[in-house]
Amino acid sequence: MIEIKDVHKSFGPLEVLKGINLTVASGEVVTIIGGSGSGKSTLLTCINGLEPINSGSIRIDGVEVHAKGTDINKLRQKVGIVFQQWNAFPHLTVLENVMLAPRKVLGMARQQAEEIAVKQLTHVGLSDKLGVYPSRLSGGQQQRMAIARALAMSPAVMLFDEVTSALDPQLVGEVLDTLKMLADEGMTMICVTHEMTFARDVSDRVAFFHQGVMAEIGTPDQIFGAPHHPETQRFLSSTR
Repeated sequence: MIEIKDVHKSFGPLEVLKGINLTVASGEVVTIIGGSGSGKSTLLTCINGLEPINSGSIRIDGVEVHAKGTDINKLRQKVGIVFQQWNAFPHLTVLENVMLAPRKVLGMARQQAEEIAVKQLTHVGLSDKLGVYPSRLSGGQQQRMAIARALAMSPAVMLFDEVTSALDPQLVGEVLDTLKMLADEGMTMICVTHEMTFARDVSDRVAFFHQGVMAEIGTPDQIFGAPHHPETQRFLSSTR
């Protein structure tokens, strides 16, 4: 589903990604862990085409993301991305926020868009918040609304960028439960996370990034139980 080959990305003189290679199969859940500034979030924005790359290639379902002839807006319909900040329109209700992209991007009729929005909001446990404005939601509910908004576009792939990092500890669980539900349903996912228990429990594979390099990738049992790379060992010991 996702094929990343020798991707390099720099911001001025700072090389943030230094030759990343990663393949993610359909239905697979890969979590990316590592310290701040290791390139984790940058990789997600490159996969989605929000940031250009300097060299290498990224393909999603056979389509090269950064090729000149690629319709990036059409491709992004296949790739949902949820960031740390939920970025809703404050003057629209929860239902209207989730309906917006299917109507504006896909040209969907209002009734059909509303049906899809209700379905996805129900899916993430917000069926009782349809007419509420985002400011009246808790942080966990706001993130679940953002997930529903991405799911309303029927993506083939979901990218999650530290979606619990801005939440109070008591709200983290409800968002992680939503991600676990998606994983159980077979959604192809790449999750950048600081939640080690989530990475251990939900991932098919865990990748450890260090200073722009994917230093190690393996099963959760291998990464958390017997990491090979000294930096992986050091990072995991600091999170315990």
